[in-house]
Amino acid sequence: MATPKPRASRSKAAPPASSDPGDPVLQYAEDVLAGRVIAGPWVRLACRRHLDDLRDGPARGLVWSLDHALRAIAFFEEVLKLNGGDFEGKPFLLLGWQKFCVGSLFGWLTAEGFRRFRTAYMEVGKGAGKSPLAAGIGLYCLCSDNESRAEVYAAATKKDQAMILFRDAVAMVDLSASLRSRLVKTGGRQCWNLAYNRTSSFFRAISSDDGQSGPRPHCSLIDELHEHPNGIVCDMLKAGQKFRRQPLTIKITNAGFDRETVCYRDHEYSTRVVQGVDVNDEWFAYVCALDAGDEPIGTGADPFSGRACWIKTNPSLGVTIRDDYIEGQIRDALGMPGLLSLVRRLNFCEWVDAANPWIEGPLWFKCEHEFDALGELAQCEEVVGALDLGGTRDMCALTLAGRRVSDGKVIAHNEYWTPGDTLHERARNDKIAYDLWVTRGFLHTTPGRAVDYAFVARRIADLAAMLPLYRICFDPYRISYLEPEIDATGAEIELIAHPQGGYRTKPRKDKYGKDVPSLWMPRSIELLEKAVGDSRLVVHKNPCLTWNSASAVLIATDDKGNLIFSKRRSRGRIDGIVTLAMAVGLLESIDTEDPIAAMLAGEAIIAD
Repeated sequence: MATPKPRASRSKAAPPASSDPGDPVLQYAEDVLAGRVIAGPWVRLACRRHLDDLRDGPARGLVWSLDHALRAIAFFEEVLKLNGGDFEGKPFLLLGWQKFCVGSLFGWLTAEGFRRFRTAYMEVGKGAGKSPLAAGIGLYCLCSDNESRAEVYAAATKKDQAMILFRDAVAMVDLSASLRSRLVKTGGRQCWNLAYNRTSSFFRAISSDDGQSGPRPHCSLIDELHEHPNGIVCDMLKAGQKFRRQPLTIKITNAGFDRETVCYRDHEYSTRVVQGVDVNDEWFAYVCALDAGDEPIGTGADPFSGRACWIKTNPSLGVTIRDDYIEGQIRDALGMPGLLSLVRRLNFCEWVDAANPWIEGPLWFKCEHEFDALGELAQCEEVVGALDLGGTRDMCALTLAGRRVSDGKVIAHNEYWTPGDTLHERARNDKIAYDLWVTRGFLHTTPGRAVDYAFVARRIADLAAMLPLYRICFDPYRISYLEPEIDATGAEIELIAHPQGGYRTKPRKDKYGKDVPSLWMPRSIELLEKAVGDSRLVVHKNPCLTWNSASAVLIATDDKGNLIFSKRRSRGRIDGIVTLAMAVGLLESIDTEDPIAAMLAGEAIIAD
């Protein structure tokens, strides 16, 4: 991301020459712009915007009330208590960036005396304390805004997610003698409503899936906006704001991965507002980001050499989040490439192309080569295969893998089939050049609207005749349709089940009494990543496979960090990468002296 140009001031007059030492909002803004507080480009522009508005705002009907700002900050520090871990029961002492946000939201007024800001978008790194900050704002709007029948909502797409923020608010009430005496909790062990009877107001969780209709929010707290697949929640709450004179919507989030979401729309809009490209006096933005040229993750001997820029996306660094936590995240990511983008997104506010992309593009491109892959596989001692059968609209993928005798590198070749009758329709809908790939021989078609498995079986038989191909592992889905087709060819190939989830097969022996490798996807992905990271993988370049690699997304199956591919979250088809992982997993397990022990090294449930 390019570093933005400095926000243009609306006049050439210099900003105030001296700060009011009692104004923490102004102090933070000046400290950031003077470099005394390190911040990223969008935060610097937000601070510049504050100074510009102090000078030019009155002409537009904007009023800065230090009293209102200090009153809101004092509510946090004198009334609220933090909860959880080392912070349990301690006063909620706001950090500089939090004072800037809270003070700005409640200190800026219109000429009529109502709040200036109606929407606040806050994007910061994981662990900065977003949810407690939002919960505190909700409690302030509930009982210190003097708003009759105020409705305050902690909102998310799912009720469980909305309850995370709401539980922070409930815990703050439990720990505050002042709030306990003023608010009434409804519910037993699971509180679901906080009532402020003095003004007939309430605070509760809401989601798009709980069926509630007609909310009239005075304050909406929208948690983890990057996880919202659409704008349903935001639209539902905004529709009810027409009944309020100074509604406030707080949107808190980490950076996301999908640029078609409401979160990315708000991210982009926020950056334009602080640049002055879009003028919206009702929109507050605090967007953490790195500057162009910043590299938070080092390489070689010092993976933490980018430490100096961590504070830009982690403004609570050293307080709510420790350096050693980020060091641990980086260390894990470097050891498992699939986690690298997750760390960049959550810890360093980088918008990536997928939820947890399997591998970085440059690293993958080093594996791709144009060469006679089948010719080289014919020279291997043994070749294994992996098969993923598609349905009506999917591709069917086959990966062949063998170990080159000369240098021990893994040679891989992919082949694909797709229904011929719907080829052009799907090329238009998916915006992928399937027809061109067919013309160039990278993709094969079969007659009809579904892949004809007889074609696939005959190709496998032909490959078995020219290569030392004896074993193929498979995704159990639809395999029963292919087995009789392979039998009809007379090819002698052993088919081995390869579960796709976080489960592994039981150890067993084949009909000759030999051990059959026990396969499961987390271990196969790990072996594939290691082959890529060690520069041992050489794949025949195929645009289908390149696309699959760029689309692949990993998700964790358990708290031990076992990863599998997620077809639902991936941005395109991933069939060829799935079969590549399966094939490498099978090949590497065969080549290990103790294949069963190697494949069972991880922990998972054993499936029949």
